[in-house]
Amino acid sequence: MIAYPLRRQVAENFVTSYLCTRLEGAAPLFETIERLESNVRGYARLFPTVFRSALGSHLVDINGRTFIDFFCGAGSLNYGHNHRGAKAALLNYITSDGIQLSLDTMTEAKIEFLEKFERVILRPRQLDYRVQFTGPTGTNAVEAAIKLARKQTGRSHVIAFTNAYHGHSLGALALTGNQYYHSEFYGSRINVTHMPYDGYMGTHDTAELLEKMLTDKSSGVPIPAAVILETVQGEGGINVASLPWIKRIAAICESFDIRLIVDDIQVGNGRTGKFFSFEHAGITPDLVCVSKSIGGGLPMSLVLIRQHLDTWKPGEHTGTFRGNNLAFVAATAVLEHWADTNAFESQIAMHGKTIEQNLRSIAARHKQMSFDVRGRGMIWGLDVKKGELASGIIRSAFDRGLMLEGCGADDQVLKLMPALTIDDTTLQEGLRILADSVADHVPLAEPSLPNISSVPSLSSVVNHHGNGSLRS
Repeated sequence: MIAYPLRRQVAENFVTSYLCTRLEGAAPLFETIERLESNVRGYARLFPTVFRSALGSHLVDINGRTFIDFFCGAGSLNYGHNHRGAKAALLNYITSDGIQLSLDTMTEAKIEFLEKFERVILRPRQLDYRVQFTGPTGTNAVEAAIKLARKQTGRSHVIAFTNAYHGHSLGALALTGNQYYHSEFYGSRINVTHMPYDGYMGTHDTAELLEKMLTDKSSGVPIPAAVILETVQGEGGINVASLPWIKRIAAICESFDIRLIVDDIQVGNGRTGKFFSFEHAGITPDLVCVSKSIGGGLPMSLVLIRQHLDTWKPGEHTGTFRGNNLAFVAATAVLEHWADTNAFESQIAMHGKTIEQNLRSIAARHKQMSFDVRGRGMIWGLDVKKGELASGIIRSAFDRGLMLEGCGADDQVLKLMPALTIDDTTLQEGLRILADSVADHVPLAEPSLPNISSVPSLSSVVNHHGNGSLRS
């Protein structure tokens, strides 16, 4: 998530300062952006440089300065920039005059992707999903999933959760919790109820509350068409749902004939350690929204639908760019990482452990700040409690050559999402930069001193020795 109005001036001052001191000849380029691109741009303010190239986990700007990427295109580049396999496949496809846009007509590229996805992802996990290609962004997948759930059940209500983030088109926006993105001018949020996510009410089991609200006919909450959730809330602050909570939500949905939709747009594609984030809980959602990294860096979104729930009529839901064949080609190439699932999962787990250990070390060095560390797989957050502090750390990190963003209700959580394919040396260097950047803004904890009441008095020492003399 990017700068809120409270910090916008700080961000703009940083942009101006950085461009003036670091980027030779950048002023005309910056002026072009300022003059022609909408004010809505956000990441250009967070990362104030002009980028030229990228490979793997590194980006290079027009002055040749290299940045380590812990941002990964907001989760769209799990396999890194310019993945070599995808690049080779794309170059071969383009030079062979392969079809680029096909809507939903049949092409070789689409068939090859579907067969690879079934062989490498669905079949080994014993999943019976059909694949719906939607428009190219994650919010398109969310809109389609909600629409299908309403069509199947004949109900209109949907339950989402506190701190949820599902996109910015109007239907998905109604499901998104953060008030910053809402305005009454955008339209009503009727037919949506936000229930407390796991941990939102401390140790209270919020799944129990959901079940009570659905059981009580006077609760004011109707039986919904769908419940939509993220197993790890990325933009919401790296809130990690416990596996028992996820299982209980799934059981509640089954009991009430509610469609369970898992939004795996950001935390799928291996981000939590397995291809699908819900695998950890051993559940099978009715519908799964997949986007971002599925396209190997190119726009692509899917809704996975359990076979018996695919009740669409032909042409009932469409999208011009649902047939992006370049994305099919790139996606087929990056899926090769999952040909040996155990090896790739082990690599992700190893990197995840490295990230966790380093974040806990940072928190321990600044223990007076009571930072929180949370995450799963290779999505981790360091909750520094204050948005202003997080913003300062992000700016310092960028100045040192590391890209990361904030998330949470006040952007108070530093979000780490390095590429799953990052090498250990680059990962360690990025984590070192992060530690130094935190230290720029937060003093180290004072060394612990013994409590004065626990220090023995002179008389007690004398009495202990029993002879009225001190021993050396």
